[in-house]
Amino acid sequence: MDAIKIKEDAHIDQNIDQALRPASWGEYVGQDGTKQNLKIIIEAAKKRGEAMDHVLFCGQAGLGKTTLAYLVAKELGALVKVTSGPALEKSGDLAALLTNLESGDVLFVDEAHRMNRMIEEILYPAMESRKLHLMVGKGPSARALTLDLPPFTLIAATTRENLLSGPLRSRFGATFRLDYYQLEDIAKILTRSASLLHAKITPEAVSILARASRATPRVANRLLKRARDYAEVHGTGAIDEKSAREALTLLEVDALGLEPHDRRLLEIIIKKFNGGPVGVGTLAAALSEDRGALEDIYEPYLMKIGFLQRTSAGRVALPPAYAHLGFREPGNLLV
Repeated sequence: MDAIKIKEDAHIDQNIDQALRPASWGEYVGQDGTKQNLKIIIEAAKKRGEAMDHVLFCGQAGLGKTTLAYLVAKELGALVKVTSGPALEKSGDLAALLTNLESGDVLFVDEAHRMNRMIEEILYPAMESRKLHLMVGKGPSARALTLDLPPFTLIAATTRENLLSGPLRSRFGATFRLDYYQLEDIAKILTRSASLLHAKITPEAVSILARASRATPRVANRLLKRARDYAEVHGTGAIDEKSAREALTLLEVDALGLEPHDRRLLEIIIKKFNGGPVGVGTLAAALSEDRGALEDIYEPYLMKIGFLQRTSAGRVALPPAYAHLGFREPGNLLV
């Protein structure tokens, strides 16, 4: 019974996330330049009766790349087939997806930077000339097989554009880089999400959660759900300033959205390495963290808010980080 209950709860939570996902351009807040360009590309493709050009979305996790892919498919009136880079281990995995596509379908590949080079080699002719080249059999009896593919649109999303090969990047008709959101856009997203969740929220609570949302819609919605939980258990059910602050305190999220691992990273740079510079490998070892996690998850936001700088000599903690953590001068903790 417990296992069934856990599965039901997970399904409900997933349904909530789907409900919060924008279903139209009007509901998608922010990334205005990207939206305008996509609308033009989509409209032009529809007028010509052609499949839309292949598109690459780049940006940090939680900025809306997957949502944009679904919106594009909806605007095209197309079915979307979803997979991810790690799921495409063998050439047969990709071949099965491509041969099952219908004319005009959208194939969405998340975490595209994690595709292996063998998969990329198969994608090149598929994207460029809609041909699927396969080798059937092994050894002297092996033979080449070429299949024609229907017109389709590949939409790929990545958090590490630099890890995509040059030949693959060049085959996308458009590349869009999603940036962190403005504070007012996050506030709009929180207000909309609260309405969809049938949760009452005050403007003060919206402001507090927006500042702590790391300029990222996914984080904003996560904090909103936890603040709603806190308000229902410890308050009146409405999310006010008090419940928002106390929910963040329980989550160990500070006013700027820094979590324990962010603060620990900065403290190690300041206290152990006198503010830096310190190499990312040394820093990863000191934190017992994967280097990729530092570069992809922790550092981008810290750099965005001016707390951290990447230099040729290594990472350096900047003055705002000292002030935020209570340090007066490099290496000297306020007591």
